[in-house]
Amino acid sequence: MPVWIPITIAAAFFQNLRSALQKHLKGELSDVGATTTRFFYAWPLAVLYLSVMLSHSGESLPGLTPLFWVYLVLGSLTQILFTFLLIWLFSFRNFAVGNTFSKTETAQIALLGLVLLGDTLSLTAILAITLSVLGVLMLSAGKAGLSISNLVYSISEKSTLLGLASGFFLGASVVLFRGASLALEGGDSFLKAATTVAFSTSLQTLLLCLYLRFRESGQITKIFLLWKKAGMVSVVSILGSICWVTAFTIENASYVRTLGQIELIFSLAFSIMVFREKVTRLEVGGMIFIIGGIILLLFFRNG
Repeated sequence: MPVWIPITIAAAFFQNLRSALQKHLKGELSDVGATTTRFFYAWPLAVLYLSVMLSHSGESLPGLTPLFWVYLVLGSLTQILFTFLLIWLFSFRNFAVGNTFSKTETAQIALLGLVLLGDTLSLTAILAITLSVLGVLMLSAGKAGLSISNLVYSISEKSTLLGLASGFFLGASVVLFRGASLALEGGDSFLKAATTVAFSTSLQTLLLCLYLRFRESGQITKIFLLWKKAGMVSVVSILGSICWVTAFTIENASYVRTLGQIELIFSLAFSIMVFREKVTRLEVGGMIFIIGGIILLLFFRNG
C-alpha cells in the first residue's frame, strides 16, 4: 500500500476532530480569535517535529528557495482565509448550505494544481474526482436536511458564496503548500513536509497575533485563559497539518483530498451504528458516489 494512503486517512480524521473542537470556541472567541487557536499553540510543536526529523535523519535543513517562500506565504494566507470563512459560516442561520458548497474544494484543487504546478490527471482520475465531489455534495446536503432544489435556489445567497470562497481558499492553500514542499532543495518528502509545516505554522501564528494585538487585543488574553480548549485545537490541528502536507508532498493533491473524503463515510457509519440515526436516500446516494470515486482513484487512476 502506498504510504500516502494511511497518512491521508489519518489527516482526514484529525481535520474532522479539529473542526468539531473549533466549533465549540465559536461563542467564546471572535471569528479571528477562533481561527488563531488553530495555530497559537501549534507552532512550537511544528518546530519540535522538524527538529526531531532533522536529528533522526542526520540531514541538514532543505534549501529554502525563493519559490518556496512565495508558495509558503501565499499558502499560509489562503489557509487563514479558509479557516476564517468556515468559522464565519457558522454565524449564518442557513450555514448548512454554505458548508455544503465549501466541499467543492477537491475539484478546485485539481484545476489549481494543473494551472500552478502542472499536475495532470487521467480521464479516470477526473471521473473519480467528479464522483467524489457529487457524493460529498449529496451527503452534506442530506445530513443537513437539504434537497437538491434547496441548493439550486440558494446558489446566490451570501452563505453559498462564502462556502464556495472557503472551498477555493482551501484548495489554493493545499496546492500552494504542495508547491512549497516541492520547491525545497534536498531532503525526502517527510523532511520537506516537516519544513513546510514548521515555517508556515510559525508565520501564520505571527500574522494572526499581530492582527489581534492591534485590532482585537482582548482576544489574545482570552486564548490564554481558554488554553485547554485552544491547546487541544492546536494539537489536533498540527497533527492534521503534518499528515496533510506530507501526503501532498508525496502525491498529487487532488488525489489526496479525494481519498480524504473517506472520513465522511466513517462519520456517517458511526452515527448509524452507535447513535442509530436514520439516513436519507440522498445520504446513501452520496456514500455510493464517494466510495465509487475512491475505488476508481485507488485502483484505476492511471487508466
